[in-house]
Amino acid sequence: MNAHKIEIVLTEDGTLTLQGLPFHAGDAVEVIILEAKTPDNQVALKPQSNTNFYPLHDTQPYRYENPTEPVALEDWKN
Repeated sequence: MNAHKIEIVLTEDGTLTLQGLPFHAGDAVEVIILEAKTPDNQVALKPQSNTNFYPLHDTQPYRYENPTEPVALEDWKN
């Protein structure tokens, strides 16, 4: 069994909406809901609508010209 943990703040009483789950239509899933215990000195969780689960999505990929070549050889003492 694979477990995926998502912490969100409910925006409406008795209603929970999950987005960005790594499952597909037709997949059977088991849902267990636990109340999060937030210490007083910890920042409260952000509402899910403001959470970006894929911050690098649609960003330009990095390109490595010579990914296996040594780097900064001149910094090493011979």
